[in-house]
Amino acid sequence: MKVSVLIIGGAGYIGSHVVRLLQQNGFKTVVYDNLSTGHRELVEGDFIFGDILDKGKLSAVFEEYDFDIIIHLAAKSIISESMQKPLMYYENNLSGTVNILKLMREYGVKRIIFSSTASVYGNPRKIPITENDEPKPDSVYGFSKLAIERMIADVSSVDGFSYVILRYFNAAGADFSGTIGELHIPETHLIPRVLDVAIGDSPYIEVFGTDYDTPDGTCIRDYVHVLDVAEIHMLALEWLLSDVEGGQIFNVGSGHGFSVLDIIEIARKITGKDIPIKESQRREGDPPKLVASPEKLKRFFGWEPKYSDPETIIRTAWEWHKGKRLEIVKKRKLIGEPL
Repeated sequence: MKVSVLIIGGAGYIGSHVVRLLQQNGFKTVVYDNLSTGHRELVEGDFIFGDILDKGKLSAVFEEYDFDIIIHLAAKSIISESMQKPLMYYENNLSGTVNILKLMREYGVKRIIFSSTASVYGNPRKIPITENDEPKPDSVYGFSKLAIERMIADVSSVDGFSYVILRYFNAAGADFSGTIGELHIPETHLIPRVLDVAIGDSPYIEVFGTDYDTPDGTCIRDYVHVLDVAEIHMLALEWLLSDVEGGQIFNVGSGHGFSVLDIIEIARKITGKDIPIKESQRREGDPPKLVASPEKLKRFFGWEPKYSDPETIIRTAWEWHKGKRLEIVKKRKLIGEPL
């Protein structure tokens, strides 16, 4: 019998790649998503429209299927928005997760993978960041994710859940087929914003701060290919299915940092476009450097990133951006659907 996996938030960017990889490896997947940031076009197989705040609808899904494991990717995740709308973030991220955990207890599902974030570290004291570094979030988003981590650990200690918490750094890139990739409206991530300029949707890329204590004055970030991220989910899932107890926390990054200007220059080479820059003031809360230490992940699972060099990341993102992504955006604008 196939292992059955409920992917909550599975129509989103990372979720759609996780779903595809699991399907390719023989897992039975069911996606539950309210499409607030996800897209129905990115998901094949069983899909149910619903919100994690709608416990009744979510309960009906648990009633219909017999799940072996839950993958929870449904938290709201824009830092600036979280500072402007804290109650919306606390309600969705915390209350929604309470609903998920209650239903797991009610229906006897004992395994969960949770997508957390590097934002739990805030402005780190040292680079690279390890899982032993003390979390000090400086945004509502980061606080809400850290609270969920604690919630899962507390429930695990009482109810015997096993769990994996994945602290994402900067997932980027797209599937090599070019049929699924990153599509956020509005877009806040650097690489798709740079590619918006390359494709002609934006006149320039705004660079927020050029006076940081880094070699070129711009922020440095750790970019990890979304296919490498998806593989980590599958490794975590297989580990949880081996009837382990308790849980583990992992940083999900490549271990290498690239500046904003590095990314723009690589994008210029790959796209053949000029990509003008507009320099702006720093954004509040942007640390100069965020780079993961993925050594625990490598030791524990024997994982090595296969596609996380910036050239591969940007090349796959560009194929998606100028192909299927552009097709979806044009279609929706034509028929008047919200993006």
